[in-house]
Amino acid sequence: MNDVRKEITLLREQMEKNGIDWYLVVSSDFHNSEYVSEYFKCREWLSGFTGSNGTLLVSRDTALLWTDGRYFVQAANELKYSGIRLMRMGEEGVPKIKDYLAKHMKSGEVLGFDGRCVNADYINEICHTIGGDMKIRYDVDLCESIWEDRPAINCSKAYVIGTEFTGESYLYKIKRVREYLAEYNCQYLFLSKLDDIMWLFNMRGSDVDYNPVVLSFACISKDDCYLFVQPEAVTEEFSLYAKINNIVIMDYGEVYTFLEQNFREDRNFNTVDSVEPNICADLKQVNYRVYGLLKGKTNIIDSVNPTTLFKAVKNATEIENMKEFFLLDSVAVCKFMYYLDRCKKRCEQDENGSEYLKDDEGNILSEGSAAAYIDGLRSQINGFKGLSFTTISAYEANAAMMHYEAGKDGGALLKNKGFLLVDSGGQYIGATTDVTRTIVLGDLTKEQKRDFTLVCKGMLNLQNASFIKGCTGRNLDILAREPLWKLGMDYKCGTGHGVGCFLNVHEGPHSIRWRYIENSHETELEPGMVVTDEPGVYKEGQYGIRTENTLLVTEGQKTSDGTFLKFEPLTLVPVDTRAIDIELLDRSDIEQLRAYQKLAVDSVSEYLSDEEAEWIREFLI
Repeated sequence: MNDVRKEITLLREQMEKNGIDWYLVVSSDFHNSEYVSEYFKCREWLSGFTGSNGTLLVSRDTALLWTDGRYFVQAANELKYSGIRLMRMGEEGVPKIKDYLAKHMKSGEVLGFDGRCVNADYINEICHTIGGDMKIRYDVDLCESIWEDRPAINCSKAYVIGTEFTGESYLYKIKRVREYLAEYNCQYLFLSKLDDIMWLFNMRGSDVDYNPVVLSFACISKDDCYLFVQPEAVTEEFSLYAKINNIVIMDYGEVYTFLEQNFREDRNFNTVDSVEPNICADLKQVNYRVYGLLKGKTNIIDSVNPTTLFKAVKNATEIENMKEFFLLDSVAVCKFMYYLDRCKKRCEQDENGSEYLKDDEGNILSEGSAAAYIDGLRSQINGFKGLSFTTISAYEANAAMMHYEAGKDGGALLKNKGFLLVDSGGQYIGATTDVTRTIVLGDLTKEQKRDFTLVCKGMLNLQNASFIKGCTGRNLDILAREPLWKLGMDYKCGTGHGVGCFLNVHEGPHSIRWRYIENSHETELEPGMVVTDEPGVYKEGQYGIRTENTLLVTEGQKTSDGTFLKFEPLTLVPVDTRAIDIELLDRSDIEQLRAYQKLAVDSVSEYLSDEEAEWIREFLI
């Protein structure tokens, strides 16, 4: 591991040379991606914090890191000796970055950042909050000059997937996009969101870990379509596909020059009209350097990309494929649960009286080896393309860290007691999956059973909701949290996120969460959307519990009062009822649990061995 204090010192030296008083380092690439390749992990390299979400702010004498509730425990551990102060986002008394800067930046001071890696909306909010004579520099990547062995930018081969998986051709999708632009009087659409670009062009790649995407930008008008990709990504097959579909391929690195030349103040792109054109661009996704080139030369229509909206509603072909792969994925999880039970039966007591789970070869099972086993089960499924995120295999207290990773040493050894939380998912040619099960390894306390039961109750409450059309996820979140809120408990994250179809495991614009996010786009739930349902309990130093199903929004009943929607579970893995305290459930709770357990067991049983099927039926109630 690099010396964090040394790297921060080197950064401050570069800040001094460049006349920068404050330097901001985010956790993103040029496309505001959630997961980024090694080249873009400047914040991690500088701070030592390995979580996927965090923002580092450095001045001449201060270094602070903001992260959300998923990472409080992890960040506190990893920043312990770094000299960097942890700012727990959302906690009482913890200011937002923009408010912190407004209070501490002095008149005339300069805020620097790599404008390619920070979205425009974020910087505009900071500038608006601070006001005055604040200055910014967004043309500097200070890490480039101090990170000597910085990895290269990823580049994979782009490939096309057929309509048997996408359900719609590129020509049909681009027609929908252009109709949208015409309806809203936009002459252009600029796309930098990678999963949007992949969806539109029916292309995939592997430039970002766990997301089957190619680093790219796109600029679209009513007549033209420009796709910017690294030259090495273009195969003969993809080049022919682009030619047939009138897609102009350009070099990925030329996108900024292209925008500068074609949207000059004295010349509009592909038009002789002197009126500034309207360009649709989601400023929560477009980076600030792109924004700087368009600002003042176009009328920027800041809205969610039409591709984001279209992509969120899965078509019939996508839904059929997702159901098929979610079933096979659920079978793999059930086989994994049975495997853990076999390992429990091989427990042997050591000299200290501890009993450890042992695998088929007699080796003690660890968090890491358990994760490797379920990953291996998924890899055997026909159509498997990789994991949708790093498998979280967290035992007892480690599970209190929502995005815990076992590490190279394999993590904690599994004993015949407590819980193992496993959050995992796969990428398949026709689906992206995400499921969490908290699995009983041995004796539980009354408190553990209570918390597990309340989480299960909340998950089922949301899964069985009937709600009127027009609801957003914020209207429904309380259904999952209410059992916990009644006891003064909560979890520091949203309840659900959208899921892609052989794309990103976290997909917008819809979500399920109670908190209002300033200037956020709230999206109504529609039939065809896919969203997770994952309440949890996280007790630092003790244990973590999460039960997660992925749900499909479907049409419900229509009455004189309106159209109602409901959810259909795509995840078909029974809940581990060994942790259920039946006394905490009322009749409707029991009916919901019984119905789901029967659906899951009946669905997976024919794909299991006789022994596995017999064992899984023990979860019926």
